[in-house]
Amino acid sequence: MTHRQVLEALTGLLLGMFVSMLASTVVSSSLPVIVHDLDGNQAAFTWVVTATLLTTAISTPIWGKLADLTNRKVLYQLAIVIFVVATASAGFAQNPEMLIASRAVQGIGAGGLAALSQVLMADIISPRERGRYMGLFGAVMALATIGGPLLGGVITDAWGWRWNFFVSLPVAIVALIIVQKTLHIPSRPKKKTSIDYLGIVLLSVSVSLLLIWVTNAGTHKLDNWSDLGNNDWWSLLTLLMVGGAILAGILFVIVELVVTEPLIPLDLFKSRTFTLAVVASIATGIAMFGASVFLSQYMQLARGATPTQAGLMTIPMIAGLLLASVGIGGLVTKYGRWKSYLVVGSVLLIAGAWLLSTIHYDTNFALVSLYMFLLGAGVGMTMQNLVLVVQNSTDPSKIGVASSGVTFFRSLGGTIGVSVMGAALAAKVAELLGAAKADLAQALLSLGADAPHWAAQLQSGSLPKVSAMPEALRVIFEDIYAQGISHSFLIAVPFAIISLIAICFLPNKPLTRMTTSERLQASEADLATVSVPEAMQELTATGPISLTRREAREAGLSAE
Repeated sequence: MTHRQVLEALTGLLLGMFVSMLASTVVSSSLPVIVHDLDGNQAAFTWVVTATLLTTAISTPIWGKLADLTNRKVLYQLAIVIFVVATASAGFAQNPEMLIASRAVQGIGAGGLAALSQVLMADIISPRERGRYMGLFGAVMALATIGGPLLGGVITDAWGWRWNFFVSLPVAIVALIIVQKTLHIPSRPKKKTSIDYLGIVLLSVSVSLLLIWVTNAGTHKLDNWSDLGNNDWWSLLTLLMVGGAILAGILFVIVELVVTEPLIPLDLFKSRTFTLAVVASIATGIAMFGASVFLSQYMQLARGATPTQAGLMTIPMIAGLLLASVGIGGLVTKYGRWKSYLVVGSVLLIAGAWLLSTIHYDTNFALVSLYMFLLGAGVGMTMQNLVLVVQNSTDPSKIGVASSGVTFFRSLGGTIGVSVMGAALAAKVAELLGAAKADLAQALLSLGADAPHWAAQLQSGSLPKVSAMPEALRVIFEDIYAQGISHSFLIAVPFAIISLIAICFLPNKPLTRMTTSERLQASEADLATVSVPEAMQELTATGPISLTRREAREAGLSAE
């Protein structure tokens, strides 16, 4: 394909990626307002995000497996349709439960868009050339992440938060049309397909039980299961949920070993590149998703910003992501080297996460901006390049499951990371509120006739709107939430260190100049030659005989 044809085909993929990211980022700056308006609490806030990440993580390997079995273009268009329907439903949500359910379905579509865009890109662009195009993906991600919170804040302040969901619908429809007109991929031979339904169920049960436990443990009592005791970190309920997650996980592994078409082929983990890339992707996911969720909350709950201001205040992180993704993508294509950039990126991840764990409500914003920039640059240098190195070393017939495998573990890492960070934040805030009872009582007394109103607000358990609070209360809550959010960022640091170790051990394999389609066609055509074993060399006076694999088989020789 010519450069122009590639760009035309990529337009639909980029728009699909853009709209899936926009749907998440456009509500990030307005989530505190949304949850407050729907009378939700901190757990609801976390689950509005986690529900999407959970279904994205679970559906990603399913989409990837289907991509290896059926028409990838049709699957991509189906993902867009699912995404559009769920996004519209979220816009009409009347309570936290309906919003969470809509966001869960939205995640199924987003999982398809994230996984299939990478697979389709590999069909038309070689790994060596993919660096600069990966830069385009990074630029679109940065644009969605910059413009999303900013647009979301403006829309929320001007027309209400529901329009945050409706705004992405026209873009998704345009992406659907462009993909139909411009994306032409080589036809694939038809073969009998087998879907691993049991594997899908077991994976969903295992991940869901783990995340529900992490989100709720240590925060409150589950009324429906009151006979099991308090929902503490160490309780009978914890034993049942964690034990169930582990059991479902073990059964999933057993099923994957025996089914014909496993959801995640375990032989992929025989590849050191795939295994180490998966480990590194988990930390990248925690940093990326955790930062996008909790930085917006920090700006609004710890610094009293409006949704629009919160969107503007997160620009330094996105600037780091944009510059690193585009710049490093170009360098990878130009020089064909990738490992040093991944190492530097993982170091920046560690630095950014650790520095963000030190922020307070009154930390100089120039320092906070620097910390965000470092974290963004780390994500930009590692995220897309980890997928690239896996695609470069994987059997072309397994590109779908390999690409989606890395994306799956990145999403899973992000999901677990957000859940753990959210649980840590909720527990820390509850602890600090308990310690600040005397200060809160004194602040309420100073409000005079308004004291009963604010006392009722605090007792409701819903997420507070800090920017609207009187000064006496606002200072206390800003300090409490700043401590809670900075504490949650500390959780990402050890994962970032593990990511650095994994990347250091990645095999430094050169990038090929063949696309996935070309590699697959070459493999199917049996064009690679082999040398005849030494015992047969006496048949020729000119040295080893070079045969195609087909000729070797006909002669009764092994391809090796």
